[in-house]
Amino acid sequence: MSDHTPQDDTPHEDAPLAALPLDAWHRQHGARMVPFAGYEMPIQYAGPDGGIVAEHNWTRTSASLFDVSHMGQLALKGDNAAHELEKLLPGAISNLKPGKMRYSLLLTEAGGVIDDLMVTNTGPHLALVVNGACKWDDIAHLREHLPDEITLTHFDDFALLALQGPKAAEVLEEVIPGTGALTFMTAGLFEWNGAHIWVSRAGYTGEDGFEISLHKSRAADLADALVADDRVNPAGLGARDSLRLEAGLPLYGHDLDENIDPVSADLIFALSKKRRTEGGYFGHKAIAGRLADLEGGTLARRRVGLLLDGRMPAREGAGVYLGDQKVGDVTSGGFSPTLGRPVAMAYIDAQHAAEGTALECEVRGKRLPATVSPMPFVPHRYFRGS
Repeated sequence: MSDHTPQDDTPHEDAPLAALPLDAWHRQHGARMVPFAGYEMPIQYAGPDGGIVAEHNWTRTSASLFDVSHMGQLALKGDNAAHELEKLLPGAISNLKPGKMRYSLLLTEAGGVIDDLMVTNTGPHLALVVNGACKWDDIAHLREHLPDEITLTHFDDFALLALQGPKAAEVLEEVIPGTGALTFMTAGLFEWNGAHIWVSRAGYTGEDGFEISLHKSRAADLADALVADDRVNPAGLGARDSLRLEAGLPLYGHDLDENIDPVSADLIFALSKKRRTEGGYFGHKAIAGRLADLEGGTLARRRVGLLLDGRMPAREGAGVYLGDQKVGDVTSGGFSPTLGRPVAMAYIDAQHAAEGTALECEVRGKRLPATVSPMPFVPHRYFRGS
């Protein structure tokens, strides 16, 4: 991924780019800033430990600090907040216990994905973390469809930091005691330097790690405290993209959008088993049809992983072929530092989606051999408890 810059996902091309709470901190640490999701964001850092591949590898072996403050941090509060949110999401929210998290999807009536998001039961309210590029559309959708008695709050004065890697837990435990007791997809309230902060054990790299929400006035101090540890280096969007690709995690706006349904996207795990039949949420009728297609072998297309031969990566938009027949398109792709070869995600005709199917990707006018592969390409290392 060393030559890959994430696309500018700014919602409005003419809108001025916003600055992250840690904008000055990033520049002081040698970050190269690029437009992304309406913000100026660090893609990589200068110095001996900088560069996308170096940051990627450091995350796999130690711990990296990512700034994901462009994400939308929302709260829903009200007596029936969980029940009302379930009308918009296909996951079970009402049975989510305090301190537990769940991955879910905002859907259109036609079953398309408006956004993918994380929902946490904090106890006093439901916390949602949504993608930065579409957070304003998400907020508008929620306000339109939730009843007036449900209060929606956007914490736009909060930062969100992600500490990811196999040494993240031991580092964070020393800085914020008690966080090491969290397991994957759990969260809690902690205190640091007299301030309350919200910490969840999750992330977008496939590695063990944490996301830390705190007021933006405290973000630089916490970032300083974390990178003061020799086990922690800052990392940017480039490494985040290559890590999530190896982990087989979709990126909204590339691998997911309103024209893609969760079944075709291989996100059936996000559909509560009980609600697959009972319904009661936006898009259920369409999704039930896709599930029937899957069971009957008539699903049109599926998101799959591809392993490419050689060293040349296939980027988004590259055609996927079986002989002379075009059978799909790459939606994310790059060179995997961990595997030492190119990998990609693509949507292809479902009848050709079986593991091991030999295909070709068209890259720079050449056809490169590619093989359908299970994902993740690199195994996840989430901490689920001892």
